[in-house]
Amino acid sequence: MDSAAACEVAGERLVLLAERAAYWAARGTLFVADFHLGKAASFRSAGIPMPSGTTTENVERLGRAVDRTRAEHVVFLGDFLHSPAGRAPRTFERFAAWRDARAGLALTIVRGNHDERAGDPPRDWNIACVEAGKALGPFVLNHEPGAARGGYALAGHIHPAVRLSAQGEPSLRLPCFWFGKRWGVLPAFGAFTGSAEVRPRPGDQVYVIAEEEVLKVG
Repeated sequence: MDSAAACEVAGERLVLLAERAAYWAARGTLFVADFHLGKAASFRSAGIPMPSGTTTENVERLGRAVDRTRAEHVVFLGDFLHSPAGRAPRTFERFAAWRDARAGLALTIVRGNHDERAGDPPRDWNIACVEAGKALGPFVLNHEPGAARGGYALAGHIHPAVRLSAQGEPSLRLPCFWFGKRWGVLPAFGAFTGSAEVRPRPGDQVYVIAEEEVLKVG
């Protein structure tokens, strides 16, 4: 698959996409972290100017990832919604239209810290909402990183990035997929989410998203 990279995690093959999602072909499942639907609307409600179109960009990118992989199930690893103020009519109408066009696609939200404040999405979107710790094969579905009992934990929350440098060139901070021995963290999917530099340990697998490519780094 072009602009993607494959890696082995917990004995399973994951395909890491430049769309900032990970695909588990054995279960037809796409993992997405930190969608933050309504973040731009939240800022605008507070009087902070933000460009329009972020929701459209996010749902279109999600659609591309689903179409590329032919996923049957999307799991959001926490922070699907950003805040109560982000529940703007136009934002919700845009996602609802996307959902209506993909009514047969199973969606699951692992509730994260933002979801606790923002609440669950509308019931007619037909999205299963679960607490962190739910098992799916060898994986434990979490929002916050850390080892979990019963399997390999997948999470988001910290919006991981690493800084790369080359002699004579300015350094770059790039979003990344970060897989340790007992837990892994996906990059933030949503626009305007920012990132935090992480310090992988020896033996960890790190894949950066550089423009439209996913590349493994040492």
